[in-house]
Formats: sequence, C-alpha cells, structure tokens
Amino acid sequence: MQIIDFHTHIMSPWASARRVELSRSDPCFGMLYSNPKARLASAEELIHSMDEAGVQTSIALNVGWSDHALCVRTNDYLLESASRWPQRIIPFCMVQPTARDLALREAERCAAAGARGIGELRPDTQGYSLADAELLAPLVDAASALGMILLVHSSEPVGHTYAGKGTVTPEQTLALAAAFPDARLVCAHWGGGLPFYALMPEVESALANTWYDTAATQFLYRPEVFSVIASIVGSTHVLFGSDFPLLGQRRALDHVRAAKLEVGLESAILGGNAERVLTAGGAGPDE
Repeated sequence: MQIIDFHTHIMSPWASARRVELSRSDPCFGMLYSNPKARLASAEELIHSMDEAGVQTSIALNVGWSDHALCVRTNDYLLESASRWPQRIIPFCMVQPTARDLALREAERCAAAGARGIGELRPDTQGYSLADAELLAPLVDAASALGMILLVHSSEPVGHTYAGKGTVTPEQTLALAAAFPDARLVCAHWGGGLPFYALMPEVESALANTWYDTAATQFLYRPEVFSVIASIVGSTHVLFGSDFPLLGQRRALDHVRAAKLEVGLESAILGGNAERVLTAGGAGPDE
C-alpha cells in the first residue's frame, strides 16, 4: 500500500533565515511561526521524515502569504524541491487572489512547472472571503482548466483555541463549494467539522466534489473521527494528512492505525483516495 501524506509544509532556507522579519510583515507567517519554538522544515527534513515513517509521497503546501512576491519566491522552492525528488514531493503553490491577473499568471507558471494544486489558502489572513465568488471565479476557473486542486485552511467554530486556528469556519468553505460545484476542493483539518453537516441533504449535495484532509487530527478529535466522517461523506472523501512539521508523520500514522479501521477503509484513507483525487477522475464510487 502506498501512503500519501496530503498535508505537509516545507519552507525555503531563505524564509527560515528571516523568521523574525517575516513574522512582523506577514500575518499568516507571523501567526504560525512568530513563536521560535514553532518548527520550520526543509525539503530534506521532509524526505527524512517520510523515509522514517514509510510515507511514499507528500503534498508540500505553501502558506497563505499576503504579498504576491512572497508567493512567487516561496513557490520557487517548492517547485525546485519537487524537481529534486520527483514522485516523492508534489507541490501545491500559493497565490494571493486579490492580486487578480498576477495570481492567475502565477498559477499558470506553477502548473507548467509541475504544481498539482493551490494551497493552503488562508482567506482570513490574506484579506478576502471565500464567499466572494466574483473575486474567486477567475482563479477557480483557471485552476479547473489547469487540472489543479484547491486546498483551503478550515477551522472549527467551537473547541479550544490554538496557534493558526483562524476564522475560516464551515459556512465559508460550504459557500465556496456551493458556488463552484465542479472545482476539486480539499478542506484541511476535517473542514473544521463541515462534513458533519453533510447529514443535511442540501449540504451533502453541495459537497459532492469536496474532500477532507486529516491534518492535526491528534490535536482535535478522538480516533473515531475517521470512521464517523467516512460513514457520513463516503469512504473516498477522506485524505490522510499529518501537518508536518507541526506533527510528525509517524505519529499521525499511528493515530490513524489506533482507530482500528477496516483494512479497505484504512488503505483508502492512507493513500488510495489521494491517488484518485490527484487525477481528473475525481472520487469514484464509495467503497
């Protein structure tokens, strides 16, 4: 079984060396990394972690930079890393939607260089709303035309606070999915609880082309969450994600295995679903 981690972050040495400066100038970076104990990881460290944990492939996400130039510079590192470790690192680039045409050109540039998606989008720190269909339509249309997935940070409207939680709650990601039903959308961190609302028929219909990654599950839910959400949205709509380097990949895998899922469901979550969503074919029939 191939294990695919759909939610990891790597940072260029250039950005890591400027932690203090960037923490002061960029809202997202500052929220995530102003604490010197918050770990930043290089591509080499991700590969080492993958080898130790038995992960074959990782999606390497960017963060929600507010400045277009920072998106471009950090995208370059993700693309370079993927070229050094093809098949093992799959890059998702970052764009600033409010940059409009510049964002579209950057998405095109990154797709041509091998990026498979855009993310982790952070509308709360980048300064726009997921409900702003007029702003987002050109980017969503471009992503669909380029075969790119959109991965959006999501957070819970209840529960404890934590660094990086943010304010992108389920009604916002639902608005995006409803406005663009043909776009392939991945909601990070279990969509902030969005799949629980799929018990409502109209919500279930709107989320037909939406997936949920499991990043940071250990901080949020008991192990039963894997089987419970799979039973609501379908076994093909859950994607394993660790949120490395916030959490170790081996630890995240241990949490999945502690759920004692049926073999078919565990295999789907750990890799099979990701293989499908990374293609244009979509989710396919539920298992």
